[in-house]
Amino acid sequence: MILLEPNSYVLEDTLLTRFNSEKPEVVDITLVDFDNVIYHVQTSAEQRTLLNLSVEMKYFNEVCAYGAESILQREYGAYLVPVTNSQYQITLQFNLEQLPEDKAGLAKHVSMLKRNVLASPFIRAFEYWESQQEGAGPLMATHYRENEAIYVQAQQDRVTVIFSTLFQEEVDRVLGKVFLQEFVDARRQAAIQNAPQVFYSSREAPLEIRHLPELRQDESVGYVSFVLFPRHFADAEVREQTISQIQLFRDYLHYHIKCAKAYMHSRMRTRVKEFLKVINRAKPDRTTAASEKRTATGRYFRPQFRQSSATSPQQVEGEW
Repeated sequence: MILLEPNSYVLEDTLLTRFNSEKPEVVDITLVDFDNVIYHVQTSAEQRTLLNLSVEMKYFNEVCAYGAESILQREYGAYLVPVTNSQYQITLQFNLEQLPEDKAGLAKHVSMLKRNVLASPFIRAFEYWESQQEGAGPLMATHYRENEAIYVQAQQDRVTVIFSTLFQEEVDRVLGKVFLQEFVDARRQAAIQNAPQVFYSSREAPLEIRHLPELRQDESVGYVSFVLFPRHFADAEVREQTISQIQLFRDYLHYHIKCAKAYMHSRMRTRVKEFLKVINRAKPDRTTAASEKRTATGRYFRPQFRQSSATSPQQVEGEW
């Protein structure tokens, strides 16, 4: 199974193509990322050297309460400009004539924008743990998809991350339960004892979020809890890797559910083809000229069987 990258490859490739273009062109490109994030890359005919990147995140106002704006200023402060379209929440502007020498690095860094914005509640939780305050920290919810959310809460000795995921189809629900149960059982192996603890529950929410009124209580909802210990975020480099990987859990899960369904469908089609071959081989062969019987005069002999005792002698004889 593959691991998804935390950055948007299509955004990186689009920006790098514009950065390396010798002649600025008028572009108007709309890109879509995971979690319904939309990127709009645009240049105007009047100012072709100014490339604008507008980003639409429906959960941006939520993560702003956890410090997302300060992260944007730190990572992209030189390119931030006021938003002119109410549809978008973030706008970056690049002067194609004044780009740094490492254009590939800049495109890579900008393609991590969604990851960096969504990292704000995780960073806030890790900072709360570092402060060694008594009791549990605030419960931070990010509704990054319709009817789905990420809940992050810090405690004195750990940080708990809860995903609520929605399965639209019954087959997805069954496959998702198998995948998630494997996450729980895999940690028993000695090779991955340092992995975070994983708990899965369907329909019933974990204790940390059970008091929230907006939770759905039906069979289509599943809750996955990750328990992060200090070894997963105490070191700065490990912390960044943890944030990048845990953000993509929902996409990782549903991606591999679709891959599993596609694989099973291909196996079913292969098995059906094999069954059809067996059925075709079972069909009786037509009578060939070599196996047909003929009389002395050269006519074909087709015997007719007696149907009743009242049949006349002329009908019993073969047809000549």
